[in-house]
Amino acid sequence: MKIMGLDPETDLVLTREIAAPRALIYTCWTTPEHLVHWFVPKPHKLIACTLNVRVGGACNTTFLVEGSEMQNNGVYLEVIPNEKLVFTDTYTEGWKPAPEPFMTAILTFEDAGHGRTKYTATVRHRNKEAAEQHKTMGFHDGWGIAARQLEDYARGLMK
Repeated sequence: MKIMGLDPETDLVLTREIAAPRALIYTCWTTPEHLVHWFVPKPHKLIACTLNVRVGGACNTTFLVEGSEMQNNGVYLEVIPNEKLVFTDTYTEGWKPAPEPFMTAILTFEDAGHGRTKYTATVRHRNKEAAEQHKTMGFHDGWGIAARQLEDYARGLMK
């Protein structure tokens, strides 16, 4: 699935092939009981999440990073089961504008054959500075580690 209009100054992209079927990868992204096991690079933790997986539904997560809680509240903008999730922190549930929006994530899940999934995360930022900040924070390493944790967790569910 191709994302239109990529801007190399504001968009960060991570693509991985994951050894698990896309329906399972989608389920791991959309079920709080699964998300808590892999979403944040270890040793950090996801300590709370509310996922109301529908357009306008809450996509809220709370991380514990080096003893500090970090909240990310947002909404889903697009939901195509087993194919695509789009969420943003630009708005919170009820379409309330967020005071400090940071990003919009576009996740695609494509069948890569033999029970594998081509997983692509495109993360859009409002300006070049925000994208650079996310890159400096370790976007590629962090999202890459989370993708490996997702694969390991999903494969464990397949046993």
